[in-house]
Amino acid sequence: MNTSSRGLLAAALLALMVSGCAAPSLMSTERSPEALLSQAEQQAPGQAADSRLEAATILARRGEAAKAKEIATQLDDTALSAERRQEWALLLSRLGLEAEDGWSVIQATDLLEAGAQLDQDAANNLRYRRGLALGMLDEPLAATQAMLKAQAATGSDVPNDAIWKQLNRLSAQDLMTLRSNADELTQGWLSLLELQRQSGGDIDKLLVQLSNWRDANRNHPAARKPPAELLALRDLRGTRVERIAILLPESGPLASVAGRIRRGIETRHEQAGQQGAFTPKLDFIDSSQQDLNTLYAEATMRGAQVVIGPLAKSKVEELEKRQRLPLPTLALNYGTAERNAAENLFQYGLSVEDEARQVAIRAARDGHRRAAAMVPNNDWGRRVGTAFRETWEDQGGDIGHLMHYDPEALVNNSVKRLLSLSGPVDMMFLLGLPSYARQIPPTLDYQKQPDLPVYATSQAYEGRPQPRSDSDLNGVRFVEIPWLIPDAAVGGVEALPFYASYRTLSAEADDPALLKLMAMGVDAYELGVRLPQFQAISGSELFGATGTLRAANDGRIQRQLPWAEFIDGLPQPPLEAEGERMIDTDTDTDSGNRRPAGQTDGRGNTGASDGELDNSGLGNGDLSNGELR
Repeated sequence: MNTSSRGLLAAALLALMVSGCAAPSLMSTERSPEALLSQAEQQAPGQAADSRLEAATILARRGEAAKAKEIATQLDDTALSAERRQEWALLLSRLGLEAEDGWSVIQATDLLEAGAQLDQDAANNLRYRRGLALGMLDEPLAATQAMLKAQAATGSDVPNDAIWKQLNRLSAQDLMTLRSNADELTQGWLSLLELQRQSGGDIDKLLVQLSNWRDANRNHPAARKPPAELLALRDLRGTRVERIAILLPESGPLASVAGRIRRGIETRHEQAGQQGAFTPKLDFIDSSQQDLNTLYAEATMRGAQVVIGPLAKSKVEELEKRQRLPLPTLALNYGTAERNAAENLFQYGLSVEDEARQVAIRAARDGHRRAAAMVPNNDWGRRVGTAFRETWEDQGGDIGHLMHYDPEALVNNSVKRLLSLSGPVDMMFLLGLPSYARQIPPTLDYQKQPDLPVYATSQAYEGRPQPRSDSDLNGVRFVEIPWLIPDAAVGGVEALPFYASYRTLSAEADDPALLKLMAMGVDAYELGVRLPQFQAISGSELFGATGTLRAANDGRIQRQLPWAEFIDGLPQPPLEAEGERMIDTDTDTDSGNRRPAGQTDGRGNTGASDGELDNSGLGNGDLSNGELR
């Protein structure tokens, strides 16, 4: 796997401190920060804010960034003059980026209110920094809009990598929003993104199209300086995957599941060819009776460059224990090791643990701090419950009680006991099948908790519209693969990823669970042809049938799923309740919002390579000729 890019961030921040925060000379008469802070305690509000800002500035210049940020965060910026308040915003936003604390940046850039007295350069830098922070906090659409606005005002190519990162996180619905009133700059970015998404993993083809795009858009910032991720593709010329070995069992307990996955692979392969994409040769090898060494020997003999499979968890666990695999491999399940250390091994599956982690991150982003949780009393429930608890606590949340319920017991008794053990809570996490999940909201009504928000995994939805049965789930929010919630995910079926494959396979599948396995096969094929890119370029993503897919540092593929809310018994885009969204994504209005109570940092864990997003190589968010200061 690729090494982390945190070294770039450290180097950039070192350059920032050297170039912009030079140490005072021996003859300096610089005041003591401690004296300034002590003096502020005796001063009127305006003078006190000035003294605290001066102390924070001195501390930042000395390299004591954490202490400087703490002071800048807590001082009363409204008591400062317009000029000093601008200085405060620039200081705090820079310190927030250094610390990867998105909420501090949001606090500083709330100054971008209508009528604020800001220099144009300062306003553009603050807008760009706000975009970086919104990206940290899992708001890719707002992040993109903020940075594009800054780029339109300056023409700077400094934001290119950051804009490209957030563009690649946008869902089809987000792209429709961005496209609705796009200016020439935004249209250029969208057309570049479209080239990448339609390349089908054919790197040589994409590089030719990129060259043509640059010729047709010579004045665009991305034509002058293409995103580094696209430039890195030049090193992958000639690495096109021409043969894939697919290891699936043809007999045994997993044969039926394997058959559905194979159907998805074959359908996507056939239709990609019909659409003019290069398609590799597929060799299906029965994995049910052969050991891994024999399977890899056969794959190598057939000339495979990539392996998809195996499917059995036991075989994936065996692969995890090896130092290196003979061929780049996309296993179709996850092992149980804490970390995958095997070189050349990627792991992909429909992990409910990933869904639980996403629920925890979203609920925290929505401002909830104390949760009650319900998971079944079995191994599956315990794994998912642990994933939710760990991620929720990483977000600064508390668990009132995590209940391992008996699915056969009365729901009312379980909910009553959960609420009694949890104490005051402001949300509920639920892992339950539809028949169980449908009983939860009415039971909360009966227990006089009708307004308690409920967040669920995909298991709460049967996978097909049933407004009469699912009306009891109204208000419940859940995640699901795009193919099963097209209206909520992308605004309609025709905007779905790999739409032609969806049409074919959805007509065949009479059970949504089977369609989900076929969708997994579609994405397995697309990941397979892209494995060289995923290996070489950290942060590569696939907007797929089962979600937005990205490889963690250890090769495990993480899924980011779209959200839906039951409204009139149907999955719809979630409604934003008043006061629920914690970030004002409009950079030209003063939200007055601040860090939610208990929120400690801005590392919105969104499935990035190491569980967090960083701004490696982006410096302090200064648009001035790309220089750090």
